Amino acid sequence: MAKLIKGKTKMEIFFYVIIFIIGTLFGSFYTLAVYRIPKRQDIVHTHSYCPNCNHKLGLLDLFPIFSYIFLGGKCRYCKQKIRPRYLILETLSGLLFIIIAYFMGLKLENLNSINIINFCFVVLYLTYIILMAGIDKENRKIDKAVNIYGIAISIMYMSYLCIVGETNIYRYGIYLILYILILLVDTITLKKFAKSTYLNGILLLILIMASFTGEFITSISLVTALLGIGIYILIYKIQQDLKRKKSDKQISDEISIGFWLGASNILIFLITLIYNYNYYII
Repeated sequence: MAKLIKGKTKMEIFFYVIIFIIGTLFGSFYTLAVYRIPKRQDIVHTHSYCPNCNHKLGLLDLFPIFSYIFLGGKCRYCKQKIRPRYLILETLSGLLFIIIAYFMGLKLENLNSINIINFCFVVLYLTYIILMAGIDKENRKIDKAVNIYGIAISIMYMSYLCIVGETNIYRYGIYLILYILILLVDTITLKKFAKSTYLNGILLLILIMASFTGEFITSISLVTALLGIGIYILIYKIQQDLKRKKSDKQISDEISIGFWLGASNILIFLITLIYNYNYYII
């Protein structure tokens, strides 16, 4: 009996190690996509390369975490230092996948099609949120192509919920109408009002968040994001006062709303997931 339990534990550990590795691979993809999508570069067929020397990366250069450590945080070819954010994001992504899998109850003993489908939808949603937040943080831009991807997986997810009876067709229809209306407004205002298209993108982001994580979690995420933005503005103004000089830039032009919303939504989603898991266990 003891040997059986020990063997089962080893299999569980191995299972979560695989989940962690998958998470680091997605983390590596996120860093690549956040860099390439705003530049309209291919993220599927084009070989990975060093952004400094443009040399194509070999297989040994592409292993998440291990390649960074093995190469000492430098490009193998030009010796340029690689930003530590790659290592950090890959590690955090791996840990994030483990946390979500564990608290969603994804275990070897209860693997079934429903659990796997739910986990896959969460991964697709996380991919959307991380890409949107990352691109907005780096470029202060809500990428329309990424939002289209978000709408597509949102429609897929709500269709799935309708099939399994976890949502009603009216909720699905309301979101679908809102998506179409905002996309139409965005298309009309695209050439005339840049700020308007940014806000339209934010509205789509909020709707996609609500379709996946629910209206309650999205509302809490909005409040958390506003609180974070408020603290950021306060710190910014204090720094400006200490420097005794005024910046030519408007503070509103430096705030990446999509980043704050995405980060807040992931945080609140994780807290809710962990709370619900512990609640049902107790």
